[in-house]
Amino acid sequence: MSGTDRAPATDGQAPPSPRRRGVRGHPWLTLVTLSVGAMMVSLDGTIVTVAQPAMQADLDADLAGIQWVTNGYLLAVAALLITAGKLGDRYGHRRMFLIGAAGFTTTSVAIGASGHLGWVIALRVLQGVFGALMQPATLGLLRAAFPPDRLNMPIAVRSAVIAASTAAGPVVGGLLVEHADWSWVFYLNVPLGALALALGVTVLRDAPRPAAPGRFDLPGMVVLGAALCAFVGGLTTVADQGRADARTLLLLASAAVLTAVFVWWERRAQDPLLPLRLFASTRFTVGVLAMTAMAFVMFGAPFVLIFYLQNVLGLAPAASGVRVLGLTLLMIVGAPPAAIWISRSGPRAPVTVGLAVTAVAMAALSQLDAGSGTLRTTACFLLLGLGFSPVMVGATKLVIGSAPAELAGVAGGVQQTSMQVGGSLGTATVGAIVGGYVASVLPARLAAAGIDVPEGRAGTALREAAVGLTPDLGTGTATAELTRIGQTAFLDGMCYALLATAVVAALGAVAALFAGPGKVTAPARAATGEADT
Repeated sequence: MSGTDRAPATDGQAPPSPRRRGVRGHPWLTLVTLSVGAMMVSLDGTIVTVAQPAMQADLDADLAGIQWVTNGYLLAVAALLITAGKLGDRYGHRRMFLIGAAGFTTTSVAIGASGHLGWVIALRVLQGVFGALMQPATLGLLRAAFPPDRLNMPIAVRSAVIAASTAAGPVVGGLLVEHADWSWVFYLNVPLGALALALGVTVLRDAPRPAAPGRFDLPGMVVLGAALCAFVGGLTTVADQGRADARTLLLLASAAVLTAVFVWWERRAQDPLLPLRLFASTRFTVGVLAMTAMAFVMFGAPFVLIFYLQNVLGLAPAASGVRVLGLTLLMIVGAPPAAIWISRSGPRAPVTVGLAVTAVAMAALSQLDAGSGTLRTTACFLLLGLGFSPVMVGATKLVIGSAPAELAGVAGGVQQTSMQVGGSLGTATVGAIVGGYVASVLPARLAAAGIDVPEGRAGTALREAAVGLTPDLGTGTATAELTRIGQTAFLDGMCYALLATAVVAALGAVAALFAGPGKVTAPARAATGEADT
């Protein structure tokens, strides 16, 4: 790392950048470099999901085991995002990005070459550690490369890249699994990782860092990581089972206790992992709430809509992708205009309108039924993408732009953590509403129709087949009447679940009204704790 990568901080604001020589520190080349890294991590999130059935068959794994290929990764990311941001603020975001990219690429190769489920899960957890190092670093480096008044468009471009790569994951993953095997889903990260590393070494320049950083808050890191793991783990069990059990309640209760301990400790720590004074800024807090609400919808709604599209409407995966293409296109195309809007008016109006439009879109999606055509569903997804774009850009600007420059990494970690927490909450809530509703009404409806369902696992499997949560069993018992009754119950449950996401989006829009008018300006000093209102 060159000597230009470290300089003392002054009053929480980055000093004027020295005159560039060559490409090192070039703002737009920095954006390209960070976009490649964001693309790799985002693509991996959805491409692996498509490959899981093939992995399950090849590794001879049960359903619970293969779920940990995803859950282990998510837990590692959720537990370490804020810590990774703090490490970047302390030791350099460039260094964290390069370590993360190198580790992410190396573990991808190791996962692809592994033939044992235990090793795959362990390596996925390690991959999550490196993914966590990269994500806050991208926002910290963007903050250092662009002046505050020019930060909206880079955030918009990064958001568009994430949306495009997330949407491309299922398509690319399906092609790789169909024409090669599941290991190539991970080998795909090699060229992307190599490009990110080559550009990172050549282009990236670090933000100024404290000349004499304080002691690292190891107790805070451990307690916060444990709290987030318990919280996300508890929500994951709800999403997997469709209901809460004793293990879920124990994990969530542990998360609540650990969070209280973390807040108590952070108020007393000399150099806290997460300075709680950040939340004294109304705009910072509103940004976190808006990002959480958006992630609740963004991750929760597809959890149930994928079953609707493929198992109720009977669409193939490719045809399902065409139905949701409007959502992706609007997120990509809508991000730059959203950035311009935010630059002119400030983020309050765009975020409020975006979440309100999202609420309307979810209310419309809740009314879909077994006869809904392509035009109706595509229009709903277009409306949803129109709502997501200004929220993604505006909420990120509220979080990153309201924090002092020397805490940009921590702010980036909080922004990413709010997405993880919101997504886990959304998935768990939607799954619990659909599963709980179907379990409560389906037996009575089947009995009223004179259909006998066996007890135990056979009956459970038959009911799941009836509502479209699993393929038809093909035994002759799941008659057309059984399927009709089951899918009606599923559609009713889906309606209530999607209405719940609409309510969350509407509450987020109300919270966004408190962001205050005008543009976002970071406080001059982190130590003052002054709120940016």
